[in-house]
Amino acid sequence: MHAEKCTKNNVCQGIMAKKGIITLYILLSVIFGFSFDTSARNHKVDSLVNAGDSLRMRYQFEKSLAAYTKALEELTDSAGVATDSIKSLQISDNLLLSENGRNMALFAGKPNVIARHTFSIGEFFLYYPLADKSWRLTPNQLDSSSAHPYAKALYAPENSDVLYYSAADGDGIRNIYRTELQDSVWTYPSLINEQITSASDEIYPVLSPDGRSLYFASSGLYGVGGYDLYVSEWDDEASDWSAPLNLGFPYSSPSDDFLLVNTEDGEYTLFASNRDCSKDSVCVYVLEYDSMPVRKAVDDPDELLELSHLEPSGEAVSEGRDVNADIPESVDTKRYMDKMEEVRALRDTLSACETVLEDNRNRFILSSDEDERIALTNKILEIESSLPAIQDSLTRATDILRKIEMEFLFSGVVIDPDKLMAAADREVVGEATSYTFMKMNPGDKIALKILPPPVQFDYTFKILDQAQMAADNTLPSGLVYQIQLFTVSSMASLKSLKGLSPVFEVQTPNGRFVYRVGLFNTYKDVLAKLNTVKRLGFRNAFIVAFNDGEDMTVSKARSLEAKLAANPIFYEVLLTPDEGDLDDTSVSGINQQAQGKDIARIDAENGEIAYVIRPFSDRNAAENLATFIKAMGLGTVEIRKIE
Repeated sequence: MHAEKCTKNNVCQGIMAKKGIITLYILLSVIFGFSFDTSARNHKVDSLVNAGDSLRMRYQFEKSLAAYTKALEELTDSAGVATDSIKSLQISDNLLLSENGRNMALFAGKPNVIARHTFSIGEFFLYYPLADKSWRLTPNQLDSSSAHPYAKALYAPENSDVLYYSAADGDGIRNIYRTELQDSVWTYPSLINEQITSASDEIYPVLSPDGRSLYFASSGLYGVGGYDLYVSEWDDEASDWSAPLNLGFPYSSPSDDFLLVNTEDGEYTLFASNRDCSKDSVCVYVLEYDSMPVRKAVDDPDELLELSHLEPSGEAVSEGRDVNADIPESVDTKRYMDKMEEVRALRDTLSACETVLEDNRNRFILSSDEDERIALTNKILEIESSLPAIQDSLTRATDILRKIEMEFLFSGVVIDPDKLMAAADREVVGEATSYTFMKMNPGDKIALKILPPPVQFDYTFKILDQAQMAADNTLPSGLVYQIQLFTVSSMASLKSLKGLSPVFEVQTPNGRFVYRVGLFNTYKDVLAKLNTVKRLGFRNAFIVAFNDGEDMTVSKARSLEAKLAANPIFYEVLLTPDEGDLDDTSVSGINQQAQGKDIARIDAENGEIAYVIRPFSDRNAAENLATFIKAMGLGTVEIRKIE
């Protein structure tokens, strides 16, 4: 009876506890709006998304699509409206990746894999067969960020006159920039074009050996997840890079793939990926270069997954190459390499002593503590006394090295000192396989003299911490819309404009001041910003329109806009230089400002030399170029319609 009573009591206590929990949940739902159905649904959605992600990573795109689709259905109410718009958008993005993967499976390649090796994220790029000291570690002058998980250096070989590199913009998004050496200065870095610039990151741009193809990785263009590999071809007719093409499977994958390089000898293609690695490493794959890869549809997800592992073939393994094959092995070469190592060590020691000496001298100048100044004086004297001996040893070692080189020369032995030292002191991996990876040295810090950016006022509509007045209140030619804010009897303060930019201020004949914001080319664009302006407190704001600076009704402006869209007008910029032909620097500057436009040298009607830059569908763009040319003081500029 006692046991039975205890059991009943335990059951009752359990029931009461459950009732307490249920009561607590009810209270929470009343107080915080918590819903059991919502919680269960969110858990189900998360499970479906996780399943979809896992299936996509295993190339099972059809099943992945079904999981994502089901997750979206769970987030949609009876009226067809998403209950969580942010999560719905994220799922839709993942669904698109699976759709892309399904399409990419129709054009999969099967490259001949030579070798692969796993390296750390921080130095994998040093094992590529590129010139020594070609990689410049971040942070540096062109790329100030080192926080990116993969982009740890940029490719900038010595003696380059054009650099393509990736760097973060003001929003932290990495884009591809280009800068070119002109005489002794580099042009201000500019974006490649809008086709290669996505809403996400682009990293590791590398030109093909012939300079006609630009390879890079992107996490924002058409792909299947993570970073995919792309190529853009140079278009001579457009003088621009073409729309990028995803290299497809197995180069791209649902994981992160980047830094594709074709070797100059035309033998190999290398790229890196984390598809088969831990988070702190990447695998570098070496493929046989194929200029015309054969692609076919692969329906089996398991076959795609196996293909993505890029296992080196047995035939490739047997075809080894020895990185040291061209290096003669003898007592003399060993003596030469030892002496070269001694020279290098002495140079490093001398450089280190000079650095420490300079640091102590600077500390001595800045110090006001007498004891510290005495200690620094002793250190300076000690280092200075050691320098002559180090310099003497370096001179003697260098002389011996030159004598050995002369002996080689007279005996008819041709050697490459860099190759000898590379074999002697660089890390080499993969010697037992078909391909040998040799570790290169990073280059010195970049120190470029870069032209300042052209000073141009940004007329793009925006809301800043403080309003900005337009640099020029003159309206551009053609059709433009603006949002009129208010009309007042005295000048408005910047504070009253609530961060709007650019704000145009016009004084009427009766002395009143009219304030308008923005320059919009279409009614759709200005309408999209009207409510934004009203929400700032300008409830009576309205749209106004102008054509060639003259005001017109909005209805007439919209009719004109439709007519112009049906029959577009194109413009050209005519430049007549003050001193005949333009120099290369001026031509390059114009090309940079008018990317994708043709520039042609012609004979003007009066016998003078002139240059025509065309075509411009937007007169504002033509006027911006004309302003730039005038600022350079190159000559007379005229904007003309193309008949």
